[in-house]
Amino acid sequence: MKIILLFVILLGMTLSVFSQELYVNTEPASNMATHSIGIRLENQGYFNPEYKNRTSLEVMYGASKSLMVHGTLYASDYYQSQQHLEGGSIYAKYRFLSIDSVHSHFRGAVFVKASTINNPIHYQEIALEGDNSGFQTGVVFTKLIHKLALSASTSYLHGFNNSDFDIPATNAHDAVGYTLSAGYLLLPRKYENYNQVNLNVYAELLGKANPGYGQSYLDVAPAVQLIFNSFFRVDFSYRTPLYNDMTRTSQNTYLVRLEYNLFNVF
Repeated sequence: MKIILLFVILLGMTLSVFSQELYVNTEPASNMATHSIGIRLENQGYFNPEYKNRTSLEVMYGASKSLMVHGTLYASDYYQSQQHLEGGSIYAKYRFLSIDSVHSHFRGAVFVKASTINNPIHYQEIALEGDNSGFQTGVVFTKLIHKLALSASTSYLHGFNNSDFDIPATNAHDAVGYTLSAGYLLLPRKYENYNQVNLNVYAELLGKANPGYGQSYLDVAPAVQLIFNSFFRVDFSYRTPLYNDMTRTSQNTYLVRLEYNLFNVF
């Protein structure tokens, strides 16, 4: 029992020390702890011209130090007057590069995501988070320097017909995504134990383009994050366009997320 307790404390300390990599709108190259489970409940939405929102339930598992997997279900009233189950997605990330030094490290990972969705296709963006069926694959690199973490990714997306709805002839089947994220640990000033509340601030750039269609956007998404006892996480974010030439549901949206982590489950 003492060994297990020590193991949990060390994992909690690790989560706190590197908490500025827990980006709100993107995934870093780093993975969650081996044999740990994370549960996320997220709500995002917009208020113009009327209030619409989407809720997702996500379960994450750290299969090994190099591999983690996610499974997510989506429900929203984006396409109907009431909330309904839209479908789900699976995500896997494999870390292939790890360079460590004192108060610093560099990570590289490849990822893949696949979704099956039953909504009509009204928008030009290929979005696998409740709007489109399809797959995405890409690469992400993350650099931690003391209290600052920087991350960048690029990816390719391909959209399929949704369960009961085809992609319109005027819509793209392929897209390119790219992100740039920065996170900074504001509190605690000095780390003493894993019970301290962590306060992180983030600035993220989120972009996507449909090659050959002249459709693209670039959003900025500032965010604030609180981590309690190294196990419970609360995120707040709002994304808004720097420029936008694409119809989509992700424009001018808020995000609120709760996450709870269970360590050494197996």
